[in-house]
Amino acid sequence: MTNQTDTAPAAQTAEPELIADGVDAEIFSANQRKPLGRAGLIAAILCISYTIFHVGAMNGLHDRLTDLLGLPSVDLTEPWRYRLLHIGGGLLLGFLLFSSTFFSDDRPGTADPRRLLAVLPGAALVTLAFGQTLLFWISGQAVDQAAPADAYVATFGLPLIAGSVWLIVLGWLWPDRRRGRYDPADLFLGLAAVTVTMYLIYHAPFLRLRAGTALAKSADMYAAFAGTVLILEMARRLAGLALVIIASVFVVYAFVGPWLPGILEHRGYSITRFFSYLYTDQGILGPTTAISSTYIILFVAFAAFLQASRVGEYFVNFAFAVAGGARGGPAKVAVFSSGLMGMINGTSAGNVVATGSLTIPLMKKVGYRPQTSASIEAAASSGGQILPPIMGAGAFIMSEITGIPYAEIVTAAIIPALLYFASIYFNVDLAAQKFGMRGLPRSELPRFDILARRIFLFLPIVILIGALFMGYSVIRAGTLGMAAAAVVSWLTPYPMGPRQILFAFEIAAKMTLQLVAVCAAAGIIVGVIALTGIGTRFSSMLLGLADQSQVIALFFAMIVSIILGMGMPTTAAYAVAASVIGPGLVGLGIPPLTAHFFIFYYAVMSAITPPVALAAYAGAAIAQSDPMKTSVESFRIGLAAFVVPFMFFASPALLMQGGWLDILHVVVSALLGIFLLSSSVQGWFFGLVAWPVRVVLMVAALSMIAQGWLTDIIGLGVALGVWLFQKRMVDPRNVIRGAD
Repeated sequence: MTNQTDTAPAAQTAEPELIADGVDAEIFSANQRKPLGRAGLIAAILCISYTIFHVGAMNGLHDRLTDLLGLPSVDLTEPWRYRLLHIGGGLLLGFLLFSSTFFSDDRPGTADPRRLLAVLPGAALVTLAFGQTLLFWISGQAVDQAAPADAYVATFGLPLIAGSVWLIVLGWLWPDRRRGRYDPADLFLGLAAVTVTMYLIYHAPFLRLRAGTALAKSADMYAAFAGTVLILEMARRLAGLALVIIASVFVVYAFVGPWLPGILEHRGYSITRFFSYLYTDQGILGPTTAISSTYIILFVAFAAFLQASRVGEYFVNFAFAVAGGARGGPAKVAVFSSGLMGMINGTSAGNVVATGSLTIPLMKKVGYRPQTSASIEAAASSGGQILPPIMGAGAFIMSEITGIPYAEIVTAAIIPALLYFASIYFNVDLAAQKFGMRGLPRSELPRFDILARRIFLFLPIVILIGALFMGYSVIRAGTLGMAAAAVVSWLTPYPMGPRQILFAFEIAAKMTLQLVAVCAAAGIIVGVIALTGIGTRFSSMLLGLADQSQVIALFFAMIVSIILGMGMPTTAAYAVAASVIGPGLVGLGIPPLTAHFFIFYYAVMSAITPPVALAAYAGAAIAQSDPMKTSVESFRIGLAAFVVPFMFFASPALLMQGGWLDILHVVVSALLGIFLLSSSVQGWFFGLVAWPVRVVLMVAALSMIAQGWLTDIIGLGVALGVWLFQKRMVDPRNVIRGAD
């Protein structure tokens, strides 16, 4: 749902220095509310508080403040409490700001009295459950170990789940289309999220002992059940149906296991045991939420500071000044700027919408077809998530899951990222040669000499990278990066004062909500995998199918990663795929770093893999091209990414493992192979080439990619033969023979 936007392409101004004006503007998705007046102020305050809570808790500011004021200290970083507040606050903001349907216009309108009556039953039930939870906190009573199994079901459990389901279904069947006002039904869904959070935090000491066991109470189950339903509804609103369907299938699997054949069979679980287990640190509160509540929100806040300080605009302007005048200039700018911005914000489709609103119209202007323009932008934006040092938070996610040090992961990512972006650049340049494209006139581009004087605007990223490699924690490094973005802005015409800093905190919360819902929904899948043991059995099946062949196992892993990633953001796709197939690959003897890099790359590339390619679809919406044709072309442009993982499996030197001579050899040969592969895809190798010659170039490319001196010599020999053939056979009189 986030790949649709109501913003028009960025307006072009007469001043070249402002060619990227508007790139950093806030983007509203098609189902996002724009609350007016006091309602908008309330939303802004809640968003700012949400971000400050996370940044402050991670940096220990709450403890220092309570010590200073002499107040009782509460450990906000205690994992259960912190993650529950992270999810609960995200759900509250999500229901306030995102509707169950798309808006047709921005008119506030008035509430339909009949709909208000329809909301009333659900609102009353949720309010009853909230009142009971409030009594737990006020009176000190609790559903403790001595309480009956069905205690508080009538006053808490049943009203909570019945009211939540009533309001969700009402939103589906009778949505409130007022964009400038809150939907009363969603207000009470937000209250339901608060109720679930309050109950689980208060009962956390008991739940650590009884969740997932026969000692679990019905009230525990109803709270977890309601929380799960709310998470799935929020994931539907923010990320579409794909993740919801997959998570729902896993939930159903937990109950139908006794009737399934083969490795899918398990003994089954009672509804109380299952849902009480699901909402623990083995499921929804597990590694995926741990990542979203720390690394993801931190670096989204960093990206928000760059956006609010308009440093992101500078990045795009700088890229235009450097490459905008070259042949196919806007496309080359898209490669660099979208890769850089995608590395920071970590969302393929969102990055396409942000930078593509500028680069796609300019690519069309210099001669690229609409679908090619969208494809280039989609491939570059997706590739940003494999670009070190941030990798869209992927490096930190992988470090959390595998235990491999961050510095080792970032170092290993350098060469594969270089090969991927070199491939896109080659495709762009060869297409420009093939169709005789020019760059933008220098008069329409920003002046490099002016932008070079502001090179200090790269300091936030330099400081972030430097702090990480100096041994600072990820949290401290990210915080320093945010502070640096605010400081350097004072050397520009757009200094960040208190208002801009608060705006950065506000948009950071809005940008985080999708990832909060996605990671929580992915936690449902991870919890089912852990409870049922399907991950271990699937790994055993993978080993059996592969017959102890690592290459065959990797091929199956590629297919599974891409399928799981279709329609899912990278974070969720990687977390789920790593849980399902990661242990199997490691069990085959593949090093953990190689295995997880392999899974991560294909999870990223699922964003440009048809038939469900979210990044390509977002680009197609801006370029007004056919979505399926765009996804196919983006797949072709990003083809190298589907080869690179097998390359670093065959040659660990591509992951910076080995001697420098070996590393240099594989990099040079791989780059030549990538160039030949791009030439084959584009049908241009020092001139137009016919299909038979393109096949020969493909063979030469695969020979270079295979690694080894013999295959390199074969690839070079074939490439040299094609070059001689081209020079001898192609001239202006018969160039048409090579047209395809």
